[in-house]
Amino acid sequence: MPRDAIYDVVVVGGGPAGSTAAADLASKGHSVLLLDKAGRIKPCGGAIPPRAIRDFDIPDSQIVARIRSARMVSPAGREVDMPIDGGYVGMVDREQFDEWLRQRAATRGAERVAGAFERISRDADGTAVVHFQPKDPAGGPARLAVRARSVIGADGAQSAVAKQEIACAGEIRYVAAYHEIVKTPTDPAASFDGARCDVYYQGKLSPDFYGWIFPHGATTSVGVGSACKGFSLRQATGLLREAGGLAGAEVIRREGAPIPMKPLRRWDNGRDVVLAGDASGVVAPASGEGIYYAMTGGRLAADAVHVFLETGDARELKGARKRFMKAHGTVFLVLGLLQRFWYSSDKRRERFVSICRDPDVQKLTWDAYMNKELVRAKPMAHVRIFFKDLAHLAGLVRP
Repeated sequence: MPRDAIYDVVVVGGGPAGSTAAADLASKGHSVLLLDKAGRIKPCGGAIPPRAIRDFDIPDSQIVARIRSARMVSPAGREVDMPIDGGYVGMVDREQFDEWLRQRAATRGAERVAGAFERISRDADGTAVVHFQPKDPAGGPARLAVRARSVIGADGAQSAVAKQEIACAGEIRYVAAYHEIVKTPTDPAASFDGARCDVYYQGKLSPDFYGWIFPHGATTSVGVGSACKGFSLRQATGLLREAGGLAGAEVIRREGAPIPMKPLRRWDNGRDVVLAGDASGVVAPASGEGIYYAMTGGRLAADAVHVFLETGDARELKGARKRFMKAHGTVFLVLGLLQRFWYSSDKRRERFVSICRDPDVQKLTWDAYMNKELVRAKPMAHVRIFFKDLAHLAGLVRP
């Protein structure tokens, strides 16, 4: 890494967004430095839909479990099973999956460096200089700097790159997430199913979000999220483990992090920096799903940077957000409204879980989730759901 070297792209952050961007740009022949803060694992249920498996060539070796159904649990303890008709949701372990993505980027030509991003400065000619602290200096300099024609900030929620380069970065809203990765019992309780995701909509577990039990084969993710200050996520997770029959399961690791709930209104600095993944706010409201959207954001950031490097036109960097919002903005809007309304009280959560018992709701929900687009093929189903929702809102249907 010579001091006078200049990379086409420095990607800050080696999660799904950053690793995908680095792999795509290296495949196009660009010189790429992938800077990742080693040892960091984001709390995540690990669900990836078939669309993600197809779009990003995720091999079977990374799928640690196949989920065939979901179970929604209401505040009153009512359970609604939502089977997947003829398909499955893949589950990954982020510790293994993220490293595999970084290795794939390196195989395609990206240079990997373990270190912590510090800041971006500018050379006399305006070229970006990325400063970072290496993980293992091994007698070398405690800090290093590299020059870059462009920078992708994929360094997660509360991104340091975004805070420095994007004026609106402080506007983003977060849900605090915490989970425990536990060993899946060899003789599990009757309430646990290794091929089913359980989602608990109960105020005692989360006043404004939900709790989850997501199997990963040999391990299971048990966690909760909330934006309410002072709410004990760890205590709620303990209650959730008891409810799911996992109270005595061995804890392998504990992780917590903020999860953004709304895309930033701008992802680029108009010069040479663009954001991707959690740094840009692309975690789906209501569901908290992030892996597919992070990888999609990373790919779109890579596409925008590629055009920018070919043309020198910094306006091309805006294309990442524009294309993402065109494809997924409506879904994020709908999910945001759903979360704000249905998650606001246990009374409404009870009705929300009741609605999920409806076959039309289940079919459209899975179709939209698996394919990552709003389903328009069955207009009469939407009409039926609309009137059923009105009946629930008016209290004409018992939960």
